[in-house]
Amino acid sequence: MTFLAGNPAAPSRAMPPRLEAGGEPVRVAVVIPAFGVARYIAGVIGAIPDLVSDIIVVDDASRDETVRIVGGLVDPRVRLLRHAENGGVGAAVITGYRQALELGAEVVVKMDGDGQMDPAHLSSLLEPVLAGEADYTKGSRFYDTRHLRQMPFLRRVGNLGLSFLTKASSGYWDVFDPTNGYTAIHRQVLEMLEWDHLDRRWFFETSMLIELNLMRAVVRDVQIAAKYGDESSALSPVGALLRFPRKLLAAFCRRIWLQYFVREFSPVSLFLVTGVLLSAFGTLWGAAHWLESARTGVEASTGTVMIAVVPLILGVQLLLQAMSLDIQSVPKAPLSRRVRQRLAP
Repeated sequence: MTFLAGNPAAPSRAMPPRLEAGGEPVRVAVVIPAFGVARYIAGVIGAIPDLVSDIIVVDDASRDETVRIVGGLVDPRVRLLRHAENGGVGAAVITGYRQALELGAEVVVKMDGDGQMDPAHLSSLLEPVLAGEADYTKGSRFYDTRHLRQMPFLRRVGNLGLSFLTKASSGYWDVFDPTNGYTAIHRQVLEMLEWDHLDRRWFFETSMLIELNLMRAVVRDVQIAAKYGDESSALSPVGALLRFPRKLLAAFCRRIWLQYFVREFSPVSLFLVTGVLLSAFGTLWGAAHWLESARTGVEASTGTVMIAVVPLILGVQLLLQAMSLDIQSVPKAPLSRRVRQRLAP
């Protein structure tokens, strides 16, 4: 449950948006999910550039002074929403997204309130979306090795491992840094999202990628360096590697089923079915005869071994080919551009 703090009828800005794309002004909103960030939130909001029309802070039932500090800011762009109960970062972002759509934002940026995401890079996130080159942009800390070395070692290892697992589950094989929450999304894509399938807590960023791939939206990485001060991240990538595999596996199976068996039937579908069956047969046949040999002490014949090995090799090759085709199927044509073309007179 949410409620507005302040006067929701008041205009969020004293002047029109300054950002333009194609000769027309574009309204940009920033959504900031906030929980226990009283030390940083004023500095984050104060650094947001003037090209932003609306700043939507969603307090997720903080127990510190976050609400008082945000409520005391004089920036006319700021709107403060509060959750009566803690719903998680995903729930807070969804609340902010809904408010941004109501305000008429064309592009919505999401950044955290802990100061790790530099507002100076906001325009870099916006450019591919405004240019019609991407539907959703994500900050990535893995391009510049100098900045990468600033990341704590365990966080770096956890992010790299989680990144690979997220590539497989989401289908965005060319996107890194899945836990990076510095993002921008086009309004038309945001309106098409199935909100019920988005995770309400720390799996939110990954669930966004999975849903975007099922929509065939274009996602692009943008090189953005993170700032690491005395703040502590509420999400440990190493811990996420222990908690997320079950969700990632479920998301992977759901994506493969919908993408390659429900919505279309392609060579990937055939390779997956044949590869799984051959691999399973070779593995089970070989395991059964190995156990039999271990029990009786009689070595399996060459023919018996070949019956296990050949299907297993073929099955693995087919699965690798399916993976190769899946990598090549990453969306290339922005969804928002296709929607605009259909709506054009």
